[in-house]
Amino acid sequence: MRITGGIYRSLKINTPKNDAVRPTSDKVRQALFNMLNSRGVVRDAIVIDGFCGTGALGLEALSQGALYCIFIDQAKPSIDLTRQNIASLDVQSQSIVLMQDSTKLKQRGDDIPKASLVFLDPPYKKGLVEMCLRTLQAGDWLDTDAFIVIEMAKDEVLNYPIFIQESKKTYGDTQIILGRLKPAEIDKV
Repeated sequence: MRITGGIYRSLKINTPKNDAVRPTSDKVRQALFNMLNSRGVVRDAIVIDGFCGTGALGLEALSQGALYCIFIDQAKPSIDLTRQNIASLDVQSQSIVLMQDSTKLKQRGDDIPKASLVFLDPPYKKGLVEMCLRTLQAGDWLDTDAFIVIEMAKDEVLNYPIFIQESKKTYGDTQIILGRLKPAEIDKV
């Protein structure tokens, strides 16, 4: 697995030796970042890579011009792998790694900036996206106009009333949903 674009293009990303983590494929990541770059949401972004696994989505964003990334996962092997990948690209100064459950985040501290771009790629078919959106909103983690990228199984349905879907693409058994929360609702819970 490799970074598909930007200043770290073609650099290798370490992946797990088992199938406990399901990293977004290079092909899907490249297509996704083409969509995001055409919308101008990557350059200078503050990113959250929720359920980060290997950190591939956040690292790709940093490679393509994001300023900073908050990598979040509750599994120690994923956190360790993400830290290895951050170190291999030498982007420690642009990264913070939190070993937490993305569906139960505490209130965002003043030392952590609000996110303008969010990647959510949880285990499929467990209803975790809605729970994560709720906790990000309640914990003040999102900029008013934050752009959100959701990866789900193609037969899953997103059920979060204030999410405004802008685009959806299907790749094999995966769907990528792009959108935002209704701006007036960001600060409400």
